[in-house]
Amino acid sequence: MLKQQLLYTSDFYAWTQDQAGKLRARAHNGIDWDGTAEEIEGLGDAVRNEIEGRLAVLIAHLLKWQFQPERRSNNWKATILEQRTRIAKRLRQSPSLKSYPSEVYLDEYALARLTASGDTGLVEGSFPADCPFTIEDILDIEFYPEAMA
Repeated sequence: MLKQQLLYTSDFYAWTQDQAGKLRARAHNGIDWDGTAEEIEGLGDAVRNEIEGRLAVLIAHLLKWQFQPERRSNNWKATILEQRTRIAKRLRQSPSLKSYPSEVYLDEYALARLTASGDTGLVEGSFPADCPFTIEDILDIEFYPEAMA
């Protein structure tokens, strides 16, 4: 067990390969059960973190689209489409996370607002303090916000 813990901290990739081999061989005496459980949980957390990050990028681009209509570009549209597509893919792969975007998008809005401010040169106060989009709008492949007057 000590050897497994040392490998876990000194060469994580080698540890993953060793543990995967032992799992496939059903060599349950050689499994680092705690480490394996922790890493499996970490994989789930990585999916949630990816959704959060993609939401922040998506919302920032929707804000830029709305507040700088004169600078709209195919690149912005492509980024919006990519983020929506990849979020939808992750949710199809992990249906238990279907409600997760609605749970976190308001938190991600704060980061998106800062990002949009930095990307556009507009002061943060130029963007609404509260998210102007619903989660349904954000994830809707057809939705693009109207320009702010």
